[in-house]
Amino acid sequence: MTASHSDSLVVLFGATAGAYGAKLGSDERELILLVWQVVDLPSKKVGTLHKSLVKADNLDLSEQCREVSGLTPEGLSKAEPLDRVLQQFSQLVSSDLKVLGRSAYTLCSDGQLLIRQVLHPETSKKNFLLSDCFYSFYDLRKEFHACYPSSAAVKDQTIKTMAEYLGLGTDETEEDFGVWQVKTMVAIIFSMLSESCNHIFTEPETVKYKYETGPCSKSETVDSETVIRARGLPWQSSDQDIARFFKGLNIAKGGVALCLNAQGRRNGEALVRFVNSEQRDLALERHKHHMGSRYIEVYKATGEEFLKIAGGTSNEVAQFLSKENQVIIRMRGLPFTATQEDVLGFLGPECPVTGGKEGLLFVKYPDGRPTGDAFVLFSCEEYAQHALKKHKEILGKRYIELFRSTAAEVQQVLNRYMSTPLIPTLPTPIIPVIPPPYTIATGSIRDCVRLRGLPYTAGIDDILEFMGDATGDIKPHGVHMVLNQQGRPSGDAFIQMKSADKAFMVAQKCHKKMMKDRYVEVFQCSGEEMNFVLMGGTLNRSGLSPPPCLSPPAYAAFQTAAVIPAEAALYQPQALLPATRTPQASAAAPPTVTYYPAQAAQLYMNYTAYYPSPPVSPTTVGYIAAPPGAVAAAATATHTPILPQPGALVRMQGLPYNTGMKEILSFFQGYQYAPDDYNGLIQLSDQARSVLQAPKEWVCL
Repeated sequence: MTASHSDSLVVLFGATAGAYGAKLGSDERELILLVWQVVDLPSKKVGTLHKSLVKADNLDLSEQCREVSGLTPEGLSKAEPLDRVLQQFSQLVSSDLKVLGRSAYTLCSDGQLLIRQVLHPETSKKNFLLSDCFYSFYDLRKEFHACYPSSAAVKDQTIKTMAEYLGLGTDETEEDFGVWQVKTMVAIIFSMLSESCNHIFTEPETVKYKYETGPCSKSETVDSETVIRARGLPWQSSDQDIARFFKGLNIAKGGVALCLNAQGRRNGEALVRFVNSEQRDLALERHKHHMGSRYIEVYKATGEEFLKIAGGTSNEVAQFLSKENQVIIRMRGLPFTATQEDVLGFLGPECPVTGGKEGLLFVKYPDGRPTGDAFVLFSCEEYAQHALKKHKEILGKRYIELFRSTAAEVQQVLNRYMSTPLIPTLPTPIIPVIPPPYTIATGSIRDCVRLRGLPYTAGIDDILEFMGDATGDIKPHGVHMVLNQQGRPSGDAFIQMKSADKAFMVAQKCHKKMMKDRYVEVFQCSGEEMNFVLMGGTLNRSGLSPPPCLSPPAYAAFQTAAVIPAEAALYQPQALLPATRTPQASAAAPPTVTYYPAQAAQLYMNYTAYYPSPPVSPTTVGYIAAPPGAVAAAATATHTPILPQPGALVRMQGLPYNTGMKEILSFFQGYQYAPDDYNGLIQLSDQARSVLQAPKEWVCL
């Protein structure tokens, strides 16, 4: 039981089987000791001092724990588990309060760590609830600094430094571990209550009972000191799962934003916004803590990144999300003709939607066409669970996928679809320059090395430092970092060495060498293998797999192009095209002209996109066609003919996996296409070529 202004404090101290002091709770080790004593503030009386050992699931104590606490696994094996110890704690505190004539109390601990970083996370993982008293407590360090402003900063305070400041005894060897700490904390409190200070405990720290959902506007100001990025999340994680991972820390309302990949699916990352920088700093201490069997990486992020994912501007979305404390379910794969009545009928009476039709939000393109996605609100967890049981049931002729969702995901999906232009605009071309004389190596000679497991913050300089003396054996512009679909480092890089012997020596010397806080694996490979991975393929123990965007027949004949250096704004992508279109064209047609904007040229200086365009496109890295005037001028200046301007190649993304030629031609019905101009560019079977060349009304597959 707690009160806003309690007459009694319960001074609490604890220790885990691992780190002690400022790192308490950072290693996920379990609680093994609790010591407490009731203090009556008005009368300055104390209750009985209690010390209780806790039996942990893992009794392997760290060296620091053994040295500081003097505890042994043998002694702990006879103790009670945490849930029983907490029951005894509540009973004994109530008994002591009754003797002192009190009923309400508030906990008082040395700092935040015991409550926020140990008790709340551990009880959450063990699936039992803490009593209400653990959701409100006084931080003795903050109270001490408020009472004695000239003392050390809060983050530098310890029980010993506070006692030294007051001139109290600091010989810890006089008492058992934990007992001295509690007795000293009680003495510090009595000093703060003296007439010279007359300190009053009025504003306790609070721990939120549950995570609150809510919308976020792009016009909000988000402090970068309050945001973190979590990586490695299970793809099915919800905002509540992430809030549970950070149990004990106060997440801001609507502060969990799950990140989506280019296909609109979760990518295992989330941005989390906390109420202040202190909570954010505590969250960073949970780096590589576990969610189930997976460890989660936690890094700093910025307010701009959070707003990009979670912020929205749509009034319709704001109104939809204005209903607080709702469970959001995402429906994917709806028929384009589905109506609100169809969705409500699909969910049925056992899954009542909040507000009926008002609890449905269909996702649409800017021109009003449906995307097949919708979001649904439910008033409680029970209704949401009933809805999730309908996952992959049939509506019309399609099966429907249902997932837990968040307010940030609603914003993210709506922002993505609504910002998609119907007719993409092209940036202004830049002036062409002479292409570089070097290219990425090919062939089976194993003169390259692959670095796997790089820190995501690693750059070219970090890799060169990692290579050490072998840096001199790297070919010019021979460092290539692989980016993921979001344009961020994937943790992989390839390096071209001057010879196979140099590559072998580097692999032997640097394999599993540390870079920052991670070890990096180094493997010798060939230029051909490197190219396949840089183009989106995979290289692992199972062998070499082609890029997902290339069909196996086309892939075998495909040759990669040079990575664009910073000084190159133009190059000739003949490697991307088939060797010949026709015997006549081969002798007459020089390579085509391709333009890159300045920012693209800089971006691809030493980097390669992970999912490039297919080989039918003029380049592998962001082909941008220039306006006709600029193209003509460039062609005149370089005496290089270009592709016929009346027609153009179009790349289609997001096609259903079962799409055939007939559906594609039907999609472009009413537009003129020119198969004769591009037969040589696209590797087609005879059947496909005959279909393209036949009148549309004769098409039949």
